[in-house]
Amino acid sequence: MAVPPKVARLRELLGELDTALIAFSGGVDSSFLLRVAAEVLGPRCVALTTVSATTPEGDVDDARRLAADLCVEHVVRETDELAIPGYAENPVNRCYFCKDNLFVICRDEAERRGLGAILDGANVDDLGDHRPGLLAAAEQGVRHPLVEAGLTKTDIRAASRELGLASWDRPASPCLSSRFPYGTRITHDALARVAAAERVLHALGFRELRVRAHDAVARIEVPPDAMARLVDPAVRDAVTAELRRLGFAYVTLDLVGFRSGSLNEVLGAPKYKGPEG
Repeated sequence: MAVPPKVARLRELLGELDTALIAFSGGVDSSFLLRVAAEVLGPRCVALTTVSATTPEGDVDDARRLAADLCVEHVVRETDELAIPGYAENPVNRCYFCKDNLFVICRDEAERRGLGAILDGANVDDLGDHRPGLLAAAEQGVRHPLVEAGLTKTDIRAASRELGLASWDRPASPCLSSRFPYGTRITHDALARVAAAERVLHALGFRELRVRAHDAVARIEVPPDAMARLVDPAVRDAVTAELRRLGFAYVTLDLVGFRSGSLNEVLGAPKYKGPEG
């Protein structure tokens, strides 16, 4: 089967590197990048994953599993974004602090190992969204080979499927801090409450979802075709009871439905771009 031109270009770009450290979250994009890098660079690439209270449940396990399957050395570093000055206040550039912290860790590890390049999984679609972390990447000299190769999220999912990656249809999984409106202070307790609330919905079989925490209000986002099941009396009552037990006074359903980055809508970003938005 012919290799898509963009994937061929990605392989060329990676082939120009002597060694690389890949910032690896275990998501769709970084999993695809690691898969191709493992093929092109072999033992000359290393994956690095950070884990903290903001990491969605299961992400690190998925990352460990893929790195092991690819026989790529995988470094896992614990961190605490809430200890970064300015992060917990949840400003509109919160992701800058998070990514700067990640890339400093990556830079230190790369320098310690003598690795020549630091790569991340940003794709072309990310360039049109609110992504303060791209500034941190630029400051730390991090390259975006998926962008350089012209790969969109759709391209990456299709290529991942062709390569047999289980992540090809994995829902987006941003950090748990993205569940709080800008300006809402983020705490370890609040992160744990949101994680537990989303765990309730996952346990009931909902795959794509967000629980946005607006103080005492839990705003649930699920795809439109999952709404009927969520408002089924038995499911609705179970979800409401569990989220109230976790400390939410009100449990609501967002009628627009699931979309990544919905809290960016107040910034003037596109109002709705579908599940990859």
